[in-house]
Amino acid sequence: MKLIPFENTWPYEKMGEDIYIEECPYCRETNVLTNMKLEHLEQAKDSIKTRVVMPCCHATMIVADADDDYFWTTERLR
Repeated sequence: MKLIPFENTWPYEKMGEDIYIEECPYCRETNVLTNMKLEHLEQAKDSIKTRVVMPCCHATMIVADADDDYFWTTERLR
């Protein structure tokens, strides 16, 4: 498996069953509640590509992997 560079990561927070991003990497909106469900987060943690559409600007983030703190995406975000 090819390693994903840290530039392709974005932090997220899980609060209850909700998944938040502190700042959207595309439009810079703050405290964004994503449409991602816990089952999709678990799939991402299993390295199943998961699509997250940002409700603030409708940009699409493809999550290739996830851990407890970061989404590891297919594009450079930093």
